[in-house]
Amino acid sequence: QVQLVESGGGLVQAGGSLRLSCAVSGRTGSSYDMAWCRQAPGKEREFVAGIRWSGRSTYYADSVKGRFTISRDGAKNSVYLQMNTLKPEDTADYYCAAMGVGSDPHLYRYWGQGTQVTVSS
Repeated sequence: QVQLVESGGGLVQAGGSLRLSCAVSGRTGSSYDMAWCRQAPGKEREFVAGIRWSGRSTYYADSVKGRFTISRDGAKNSVYLQMNTLKPEDTADYYCAAMGVGSDPHLYRYWGQGTQVTVSS
C-alpha cells in the first residue's frame, strides 16, 4: 500500500512562487513514474509534471514548462514541485500521484488528498 501526503499549498500573488511537497510511504516500484496533477473547479484533473522514480527523466505540460520543476529526494522519499512565475490560471487543487506512467492521470494508481493553490491577480 502506498500513501501520499501533500503539503505546501497556499495563497500567493501572481508572479510569486510556491513549493509543493509529497511525502511517500510504501513501495512505489522503480519502474513507475510519480506525477503532479491539478484540478480546478469545474474542470477535469490535468497532468502537470512527471518524473521517473530514478529521477533521471522529467516531463511537463506545455502550460507549465519553463515555470515549474519536479524533483525527488530518494533519501527523504519525497517528490517536490517548485512553481515559479505563478499565474491566476494555475489556481487549483494539486495532487501527487504514484505508480503510473506518462501524462494521463487515469494511469496513476495512488493519489494524495491534495493541497490547494490559489494565485491572486
